[in-house]
Amino acid sequence: MKKILSLLLVVVMVLGCCAVLASCGGSKDPSEVKAALIALHGTSSTYDKNFIEAFKTACANKGLKDDNCTIITDIPEGTECYDEAANFADEGYDVIFADSFGHESYMLKAAKEFPNVQFCHATGTKAHTENVANFQNAFASIYEGRYLAGVAAGLKLLELYGDDITDAEAKVGYVGAFPYAEVISGYTSWFLGVRSVVPNATMEVRYTNSWYDEPGEKATAEALIDAGCKLISQHADSMGAPTACENKGVPNVAYNGATGKTETFIIASRINWVPYFEYMLDCVIKGEDIKTDYTGSIDTESVVITELGTAAAAGTQAKLDAVKAQLKDGSLKVFDCSKFTVKNAKADTSDFSKAAGITMDADGHLTAYQADVDDAGDFIPETNVIKTEGGVTYFAESEFRSAPYFDIIIDGITIGASVVVE
Repeated sequence: MKKILSLLLVVVMVLGCCAVLASCGGSKDPSEVKAALIALHGTSSTYDKNFIEAFKTACANKGLKDDNCTIITDIPEGTECYDEAANFADEGYDVIFADSFGHESYMLKAAKEFPNVQFCHATGTKAHTENVANFQNAFASIYEGRYLAGVAAGLKLLELYGDDITDAEAKVGYVGAFPYAEVISGYTSWFLGVRSVVPNATMEVRYTNSWYDEPGEKATAEALIDAGCKLISQHADSMGAPTACENKGVPNVAYNGATGKTETFIIASRINWVPYFEYMLDCVIKGEDIKTDYTGSIDTESVVITELGTAAAAGTQAKLDAVKAQLKDGSLKVFDCSKFTVKNAKADTSDFSKAAGITMDADGHLTAYQADVDDAGDFIPETNVIKTEGGVTYFAESEFRSAPYFDIIIDGITIGASVVVE
């Protein structure tokens, strides 16, 4: 009898300990979880709107109370981000997410001060080198979506100008925000998609030096059109470029969503953040660690393209379905080194062709490339990111960390002067 009573006492003690552990950091009821989103802009920005809608959807899907899901907008990439993150932590929030590259250092500072709160950040580079247990980065292989959008653009050029398209007719333009790897990776993958259909395509890029500047983006698109670009795409967050295209009757490929410009819109690619937000919330609910450096993909439905616009060329959907299947099975690599050359390329080195860790064959195809994957603040490249699989040698974008590190201006791309808007 004593043994039975002793055994019962042990069971009660174990169950009690489990209950204490659960209440101190184990699993949680979804209705008790508190999550916050810090956004750089509001819904007028296509970039931020994409995050905001995904966050709302994920919170609802996971059973969080509306009052426990908070979104704050127009938070600059400065101390304001830290202040808001710290306030949320003080108010008992379990997980806080910030959506812009420049938020990272402020989120990291907050994470170090509040070790019991999870801090997640999009497009950042520091999580896998800082090793702060409650600080995470996330991104996706959006270069695959941009490549698909480029294929659609190439098909539109052929529809407009025919198989004998001239070099002048094959010139496209790109409105870029900043000369960062994220932007360079995006417009290069889009351009490679165009070139997969129109081999003689060339591209002029102009930077606005802002993530969101509607007048500047509109003026930049107009300047590209005036410079002979027959189709425009963008990595910028307003409707400036699509509006310029609609006004001038020039086809447009957008980013983060359809534009509503019925005469010119072809397609857009975007990161679908719902899978990541649901994963992030699941980890908090179950009391599990969130992956330090998360990369979504086509397979996780994190990389998507919109429905085709009315300006898309006939046969585009069938072609995109075939290319998407190749991307999913790995038979097609976006940055296949045989598909581009770097004879006149530029990167963060004064002499690209002689830089340490960069080699190419006689035709100008990369055989090795040192990238600055580990963000130690020294801007020193340390990782060879050229891989060979299945007989294909390629630049392995987002395989060594989630945020892009492709920073090469390949042959066929020129950088034009920025437009100054008075």
